[in-house]
Amino acid sequence: MVNFDQQAIQQAFDLAASVQGTTSPNPPVGAVVIRAGQVVGFGATQPPGGPHAERVALAMAGADACGADLYVTLEPCTFQGRTPACTDAIIAAGIARVYFVFRDGDPRMPPHGAQSILTAHGIDVIQIPPPNQSDALTIAPFRWRLQYQRPFVTLKYAMSLDGKIATHTGVSQWISSQQSRHIVHQIRNRVDAIITGSGTAVRDNPQLTVRGITAAHTPWRILIDSHGSTPATARLFDITDAPTLVFTSTAAPESWRNALCQAGVDVHCSSNTPIALPDVLTHLYRLGINHLLIEAGSGLAGVFSDHDCIDEVHAFIAPGFIGNPQAPGPIGGEGLGQLVDWQRFTIIDVQQIASDVYIHACRPSIFAHPHYHTKE
Repeated sequence: MVNFDQQAIQQAFDLAASVQGTTSPNPPVGAVVIRAGQVVGFGATQPPGGPHAERVALAMAGADACGADLYVTLEPCTFQGRTPACTDAIIAAGIARVYFVFRDGDPRMPPHGAQSILTAHGIDVIQIPPPNQSDALTIAPFRWRLQYQRPFVTLKYAMSLDGKIATHTGVSQWISSQQSRHIVHQIRNRVDAIITGSGTAVRDNPQLTVRGITAAHTPWRILIDSHGSTPATARLFDITDAPTLVFTSTAAPESWRNALCQAGVDVHCSSNTPIALPDVLTHLYRLGINHLLIEAGSGLAGVFSDHDCIDEVHAFIAPGFIGNPQAPGPIGGEGLGQLVDWQRFTIIDVQQIASDVYIHACRPSIFAHPHYHTKE
């Protein structure tokens, strides 16, 4: 084991977490420059076209970067993308050592990564473990998009003690507490896009925006509506709140599609009815969407589950019963015929939030290969 500054790498991960949702298609990366035990520079990756975390931190450090150590959550890039290679800036600054956690799996990286470039200039390069297992989640969406050519998918829902997300008459507001709903806005603030279905759009008329968060960013809102059943006056279609993308089909009235286009909504029309989920995910992958949040009823959630495309879960369990076999649970779809086929999740966190119980879980494979990742 090498000796390294635990506080510095933790600060780097805190910086990375602070820009989640704003860097797509790049990952949220944090960097800290340490000289003689003191922080002389720090930074996080800026929105696409802006500098990466290393360059932000080195610019703050200035001349103090010479002979200093650089701590970064992701291996520095060695190639020219939207911005110049970070290894060039590290060499020019005179950094003595680079400590990094996750490897950059971009195919443009050389076989031995940044080490092959930096060690040739006398710079030590050391890979270190993450402060916490859950830090793998900061880069999981970008690794997912690279490896599986689809966004990383998170499902959020609130349910009763008897596993219902609404009454049999369709009433769902509000099952969870106000404190839990604030956490939902924090979750929204960390993703690139929020997807829902026409049933939720018609029944709840949601905004799907981030509210009550300081310096919040604006995720895309995505609607799947094959038949054009969502009213053209729905709040989702007010693009002054956030951009909206609609996946629909030729089964939807042409007048409805034209009205959305005139309102500035991005309409993607297919001849397939119902809309094929793999086509949706491929389209979002090409748009550079790394992290997708499902806020929908059991129908759309069930489609994602049937395709084995749910990677992370935020569940809020409220202390009450709803009853009635017609009241929906969080996951519909075709479901499983036998339990041997089911996807077991790893529970990361369990908390009591006001009167609710909050469970955060994800696929075990997120932690199985935490060193493979990309940034563009």
